[in-house]
Amino acid sequence: MKAEDYRQRQIELEGWAVNLTSYRIGPTFYCSADNVSPGAAIARTSATTREEAEAAAIDRARVKLAATRRHSV
Repeated sequence: MKAEDYRQRQIELEGWAVNLTSYRIGPTFYCSADNVSPGAAIARTSATTREEAEAAAIDRARVKLAATRRHSV
């Protein structure tokens, strides 16, 4: 099987730039949210529709990013 319906977009959550990547393998959509700067994975989800997978990834990423401290330089 190969990934189909690939889509990548950049959004802002809790003041952080986040890449949201979604794709379909078979009947399941997968979505991952990662921090743009270092590219670290923040959340990975799967669901039956793209919208559900992206919403779940955004919710998980928002919770994790809200708890992340920022230090002033």
